[in-house]
Amino acid sequence: MTQTATPVAEVNAPERTSLDIAQIQSILPHRYPFLLIDRVVDLTRKQRIVALKNVSANEPFFAGHFPGFPIMPGVLIVEAMAQAGGALLLTEIADREHKLMVFTGIERARFRRPVVPGDQLRIEVEVLAWRHTAVRMQGKAYVGEKLAAEAVVSCQLVARARAQAKSQAEAPGENIGE
Repeated sequence: MTQTATPVAEVNAPERTSLDIAQIQSILPHRYPFLLIDRVVDLTRKQRIVALKNVSANEPFFAGHFPGFPIMPGVLIVEAMAQAGGALLLTEIADREHKLMVFTGIERARFRRPVVPGDQLRIEVEVLAWRHTAVRMQGKAYVGEKLAAEAVVSCQLVARARAQAKSQAEAPGENIGE
């Protein structure tokens, strides 16, 4: 009877449970001013992620939403939920540089309290359904212990080349009249 040693790489290595901004940027294609998560503080593969967004008075959307009474747009809070969920899903995809995560649905979105400059948004996302190329997630955004927003978001993984080709096909032609 022979024994086979387990390769070192397969030994129970601790799973990464947090990500800094550089690690997030290596996973998500978003960049300033549209990257809406600053840090991941907890990550359980294929199950749950908790991310933070430090809401600064310098955010570009505050210039118009609303002058004299700045409130983070609810749609951007939902986008932050989707980005956190995207980070969770994309950590499982080996060729993620060739993929994009796109919204396919937003359900039961509710906004409970305003998010204002100086707040730290804690985004908690739990997976409801997981397939290799799609995910459905329950997102909740908190400021302190108070629920600020919640939604169920669905996203699909698409080939970046397919998304770019479709976008170019839908764009008006630049050489009209030639």
